[in-house]
Amino acid sequence: MKLQVNKQRSRWWIISAIILISGLIAMLVSWAQIGSPLRPGLDFIGGTRLQYELDCQIPNNCSKPIDVGTVRQIIDDRGLTNSSIQVVGQYGLSVRTKERDLKVEQRTQLEKALSEKIGTFDPNKTQIDTVGPTIGRQLLSTGLLALMISFFGIVVYMTVRFELDYAIFAIVALFHDVWLTAGFFAIFGLVLGVEVDSLFIVALLTIIGFSVNDTVVIYDRIREIISKDGNRAIADIVDDAVNQTLARSINTTLTVLLTLLSIFLFGGETLKYFALALIIGFATGAYSSIFIASSLLAWWRERTGRGIPAPAEGLSQVDATSSNDASSI
Repeated sequence: MKLQVNKQRSRWWIISAIILISGLIAMLVSWAQIGSPLRPGLDFIGGTRLQYELDCQIPNNCSKPIDVGTVRQIIDDRGLTNSSIQVVGQYGLSVRTKERDLKVEQRTQLEKALSEKIGTFDPNKTQIDTVGPTIGRQLLSTGLLALMISFFGIVVYMTVRFELDYAIFAIVALFHDVWLTAGFFAIFGLVLGVEVDSLFIVALLTIIGFSVNDTVVIYDRIREIISKDGNRAIADIVDDAVNQTLARSINTTLTVLLTLLSIFLFGGETLKYFALALIIGFATGAYSSIFIASSLLAWWRERTGRGIPAPAEGLSQVDATSSNDASSI
């Protein structure tokens, strides 16, 4: 079955618009509630990270897994609400609190209370990291700068390799992918309290690279068909290019998504939302390359007259016009 992208392109644009607007609404609601479009994590707003690991050399100290509910109760009793708790492996524990000035006495009391309920921790494996607000702002600004530089680099690359309109619509598709992913995480932040950290910026950069690769493959095939059979309508050319690369796009995306799904399910709390961002972004990247970037290019070339088939060989422009008039009569 041949996929007719351009025949139903309004449908694809409407679907994307609905999802993007929903994400925008979630960002605006989040901004009104917490002053940020996404719920920022420790990396951006600062705080303290406490990492412990049970000492399994002590008899019966590692006989049972760490109970997150017990840890949560101990932390809440000490006024450290809204802290992030993560069980690392079987016997490791990571606690992230927004308190940047957590005193030594508070940390000692917390560790003592956890040891009484959970088990004795190995002092050689205890780590305490503090992130100040200045470092958090630097991480955020550096991440946003990296995103802007990547967009600019892709525009230059696509313009040199193809033409300016190819580059513009490739960037539109990339912006679509980033916005949609951020929109989902804005919704997750409001509903589930999911925070974004520096790994989220890494995920967005990875999504951009994956998505533009898919778009380049389709654009390459469009250019190849135009060079061989440029007298056809641009919509037909784009549809053919999409169908010729469709199996490759689907197989590549599914293979990557299976790996990311495994990381999401079994990779632990640290990588869980990083993998989720990649799952959303990669799936969206494949969708936008096929249904957004290609259909926008066909629409634009039709609007500018560059997608109209040339007159048949040996037929003058006047004869072609007369023939078209006669057929319309």
